[in-house]
Amino acid sequence: MEASAVKRLSALAQEARLELFRLLVKAGPEGLAAGEIARQLDAPANTTSAQLLLLSNAGLIRARRDGRSIIYSVDYPAMRDLLVFLTEDCCGGRAEICAPLATIAERCCQPVKGVRHEAPARTHRRR
Repeated sequence: MEASAVKRLSALAQEARLELFRLLVKAGPEGLAAGEIARQLDAPANTTSAQLLLLSNAGLIRARRDGRSIIYSVDYPAMRDLLVFLTEDCCGGRAEICAPLATIAERCCQPVKGVRHEAPARTHRRR
């Protein structure tokens, strides 16, 4: 996981890509068309395409074709794995260090009533 975490963090370590990734997180699983992403970010299409390719190669986003459009969305299991990797050892035996993270996750990630949420099966880690 460490190698993929480095690749993912590297992909996010640029302001425009981080902004693009956050836009896709907010868009949810439905994602956004490439052209809409460029419009919302007020960025040239070719620059946006390059940013999307880098995030895709890092395994942070996925693309799917919908007619003539390519729809991009966050790979939520990959995002979750990165967050787990970053926080797994943060407490060092001291729960008060990570307690604010749990509070934030609880506040922003409330399950939708009536929808059953199950954890996805663990994927094989890339080495």
